[in-house]
Amino acid sequence: MGLLVEGKWQDRPANVDSSGRFIRAETQWRDWITRDGAPAQGRTRGFKAEPGRYHLYVSLACPWAHRTLIFRALKKLEDIIPVSVVHHFLGAEGWTFLAEDGATGDTLYGLDFLHQIYTKADPAYSGRVSVPVLWDKKEETIVSNESAEIIRMLNSAFDEWGDAALDFYPPGLRGEIDKVNALVFPAVNNGVYRAGFATTQAAYEEAFGELFAALDTLEGRLSKRRYLTGERVTEADWRLFTTLVRFDPVYVGHFKCNLRRIADYPNLSNYLRDLYQVPGIAGTVNLHHIKMHYYGSHESINPTRIVPVGPGLDYGAPHDRARFRQAA
Repeated sequence: MGLLVEGKWQDRPANVDSSGRFIRAETQWRDWITRDGAPAQGRTRGFKAEPGRYHLYVSLACPWAHRTLIFRALKKLEDIIPVSVVHHFLGAEGWTFLAEDGATGDTLYGLDFLHQIYTKADPAYSGRVSVPVLWDKKEETIVSNESAEIIRMLNSAFDEWGDAALDFYPPGLRGEIDKVNALVFPAVNNGVYRAGFATTQAAYEEAFGELFAALDTLEGRLSKRRYLTGERVTEADWRLFTTLVRFDPVYVGHFKCNLRRIADYPNLSNYLRDLYQVPGIAGTVNLHHIKMHYYGSHESINPTRIVPVGPGLDYGAPHDRARFRQAA
């Protein structure tokens, strides 16, 4: 995986504590784009929403970066915020800009590695080098590498140029959305990684148990409503979606999250297909990059780097979620 130490790249494994638990590093770039350019609350740097000023660096394999691609697509911001796609292989130099197999290369500066973007912003940066990266071309710096905050910027800051009719974090549902996110992030979004990167049996079983307890809770919740907070798609649904769409093709086998598949949950599996079939979403899902990245990059988990051919998946198959709308 690797990281930068005072601007120098070092190839290091995932962070685990003395008990073998995977510890996700905190993102360090946490500024906001606002409509008027004033610094967001608690921030000192201000960035004004402007068409063409910002650029996204993403991986099509990464669930965190996938969130930003979904919001960019649904909010109709593709012409406002261009994208560079890293290669699916994460090697000794981290994410690379090898322009092949669906990766675009660095379309701004022609750099070779994502860590060079980080040191372009701060030559003395120390920390993990992750996607997504929201880059300001005007100031030549990173605005944010926190996906949870980037999607909220995309949700509202660019409404002058995007689809202002869509709001995935509406004021009346924010409390409920935050509650759902507080369950989903540690136990599901990060839970699959906690299971997959655990280095002790106890740490693995702890994460495994929390993951499937949360999935059972979500299955029950979705038995009573079409989406996680009711009859309206929100941020909470898209944050869960990027994990669910990777679950059966990758996390069941690669990360040993194999008590049940999403396909074994009637409500979750139909809900997954419902979200996948929202116009614009299928184009953000690249199962080739997803499988090639996980099985090909994590040598400590899959030393042979053999990528499974299966499973057979059809996210475009009919779903039953419209029954809630009909009942209403």
